Amino acid sequence: MFWRLKDRTFDFSARGGVVMGILNCTRDSFSDGGQFFDPEAAVDHAPQMEADGAEIIDVGGESTRPGAQPVPEAEELRRVVPVIERLAGRLKAAISVDTFKAAVARAALDAGASILNDITALRGDPEMPRVAAETGAGVILMHMQGEPRTMQAAPQYTDVVAEVRDFLRQSAALALRWGIDPTRIALDPGPGFGKTVEHNVMLLRHVGELGFPELPGRPMVWAVSRKRFMGTLIDDMALEQRFWPTVALTSLGRELGALVFRVHDVKANVEALRMTEAILKS
Repeated sequence: MFWRLKDRTFDFSARGGVVMGILNCTRDSFSDGGQFFDPEAAVDHAPQMEADGAEIIDVGGESTRPGAQPVPEAEELRRVVPVIERLAGRLKAAISVDTFKAAVARAALDAGASILNDITALRGDPEMPRVAAETGAGVILMHMQGEPRTMQAAPQYTDVVAEVRDFLRQSAALALRWGIDPTRIALDPGPGFGKTVEHNVMLLRHVGELGFPELPGRPMVWAVSRKRFMGTLIDDMALEQRFWPTVALTSLGRELGALVFRVHDVKANVEALRMTEAILKS
């Protein structure tokens, strides 16, 4: 299985999974809002994530937590492009841009990013499929019910696994119609994005069933780091108590077949991932 990016290829048939370190250049992200809003702090933090084992750094300039307010395009550009420009000259890790605005995506990819991580699966901006196709970026297509401000108000599904699979199938079909190479696509079921605790548990339990014949062998992204549903499940809503549940879920996710792990705490999750892979191969 290959995942081709703009500047490299991850060959998962010859290696283990990949950890994607989260770099939020925002004031209001649910976990670390404001910590890396200063560009200098962001640029200084990314090399440490790389040293800890992150092979992708995911840079975002707009919070997508439940209830988050939109960020103007000009402000998002101001937050992410200078950071990506500087990181592109310092890191061996691939750089991802977390955005659903086409202008931000194009500027970030021109600045040195090689992955487009779009929570709207190329549907939030009519120009986004064109940007993805023309730049040759790796693309993460994510499922979300609703939009960030209201997605957790009352999420409903008849069959969450089947409906998320169908959404991802349709999103992949859109990408293919625009000429995006199927080997550039990764899939993200979007835990926490318009889903109850029960929906999240069901999706994660059945993540291996979310592929479809039209797009075989695509890597699944496992993006659960520090999310609120963990607090409900462990009966402790303190954010710091979600560290070890995240690590545990990284190990479980690898066993269930996920290959790309988007996390805040890189080192512990890398170690859990490699230990799990060593046991799975024995």
